[in-house]
Amino acid sequence: MSSQSENPLSRRALVTAAGAGLLAQAPLASQPTSEILGARTYNVRDFGAKGDGQTLDTSAVQSAIDACNKDKGGTVVIPAGDFVVGTVELKSNVTLHVSPAGRLLGSGKPEHYTAGKGVPPGNGNVVLLYAVDADNVTIEGRGAIDGHGDLFYTGKGDNTGPGGNRAEGYVARPHLAIFYRCRNLLVRDVFFTRSAYHCMRILECRYVHLDGVRIHNRVNLNNDGFHINSSQYVNIANCNVMCQDDACALFGSNKFVTVTNCTFSTRWSIFRFGNGEAENIAISNCVIYDTYGCVIKIRIGSGARIENVAFSNLVMNNVTGPISIGLDSSRRPGQPPPANPRPNGIVRNLTFNGIRATVVSEGRQFADMPFKNNFRPGETRTCITLNGVGGEFLEGITFQDIHVTYGGGGTAEEAARRDVPTMAGEYFELGTLPAYGMYARNVRGLSMNNVRFEVATPDLRPAMVFDHVEDAAVNGFSAQGNPNAESLLRFSDSRDILLTAARVLTPSAVFLQVEGAGNQGIAIDGGDLSKAAKPVAFAHGATSQSVKLRG
Repeated sequence: MSSQSENPLSRRALVTAAGAGLLAQAPLASQPTSEILGARTYNVRDFGAKGDGQTLDTSAVQSAIDACNKDKGGTVVIPAGDFVVGTVELKSNVTLHVSPAGRLLGSGKPEHYTAGKGVPPGNGNVVLLYAVDADNVTIEGRGAIDGHGDLFYTGKGDNTGPGGNRAEGYVARPHLAIFYRCRNLLVRDVFFTRSAYHCMRILECRYVHLDGVRIHNRVNLNNDGFHINSSQYVNIANCNVMCQDDACALFGSNKFVTVTNCTFSTRWSIFRFGNGEAENIAISNCVIYDTYGCVIKIRIGSGARIENVAFSNLVMNNVTGPISIGLDSSRRPGQPPPANPRPNGIVRNLTFNGIRATVVSEGRQFADMPFKNNFRPGETRTCITLNGVGGEFLEGITFQDIHVTYGGGGTAEEAARRDVPTMAGEYFELGTLPAYGMYARNVRGLSMNNVRFEVATPDLRPAMVFDHVEDAAVNGFSAQGNPNAESLLRFSDSRDILLTAARVLTPSAVFLQVEGAGNQGIAIDGGDLSKAAKPVAFAHGATSQSVKLRG
């Protein structure tokens, strides 16, 4: 029998019906199986799901996904209703469509969750939705995926921070979504909220597209937004993320990544990098607001590398930080030497272009976070930090068209600090730094063009401190000083520095104080230093031969 005779409506009849507005009455399921494989729709209610907010619908939702996958893919529909689920596995060629009035609601009972089959245990692998080694997985729709993570709040985190014992961390709680070694992953338009742990973990995936995703994740500790690890060809666009922990963590060997046209807010960091070999990443056109940790946080140790990363057109409002880059390949005190030592880490070729920032001196409490924000002393009066340790240097760092207004409030005691710890761990471990705008230690090949630092309230610290900086060009630098401060700039044991067209915006005692016998090849060329009572001062063994003052 021909395929036309098997179908209650022939192809010609289907065309006629469509013209008459009757196509919706011709069910797709009535077409021959060979013609609709991969195109069917699977309503989870047809598999027994109740969607009443009480009944556990895990088996029904999983059955719909399994049937869709068996039929070479299609669309699994979450219709209107609250569908309570535990762990659900997504599979190849399956689109999970969450209708605008539909919600997948995580069960509040731990026994309804399992570790994702094949998901590595690092940072926990208990999960609500997951996929492993799957192709062409899609989550879409205007509905919500709600982890109900407030029911898992104990006040205890995963102890991954400095001094934490990870063995005692709380990791047996469900992440909202984990994708491991997937290809062609698409997530768009869905609202993700209230995870008990991280919101979305993307691990060793390729060809990932996240578009129009909205995340509100502030009911538990370690409430990340996007957590991306060692993935390639990742595009994040048009997303809005409000979370408690890292908003867009890029750990490990991520490559060929773009983040654009997004908004972010968090207690901790927005863009966080660490471990692995990260390269060829562009982050642009983003608005960051109400972020009370460090907007851009990069920590590189032995065996790790980050290079060819560009940040451009970023607006930061009411943030602390705002940028901290640390390079330290040494072992922490008390750590045994490794059997196979790894090479020193590398930080190279990073650019920051077109940044406008308002930096507050102290973090604030989030109204939508049900527990108290606690801030360490080193999180107050923060600045841009470039920090190499020992004989290691950050290389090829460029700042172009930067305008930052800091909260101010720095004291004379903070300005007098010469003992910044020789480490590059978490940004707050260094304590309050002796500069209000930028502190740079062990940097080679630093370029600054059209950079302006201002303060909202008086600050007695220098605007910028260079400590063992080599080969730097600073053009068009402008900063507010304080006549009661020691100096506007301070250079210690730095060499081959060219300052051109600098401007002192407010009265200052000294434009540049040079400290240490290791300074040499410093040139000040042109600019307007008239508001400084003295252009250069020398201390701690520095000599006048180290500086040339021209024009």
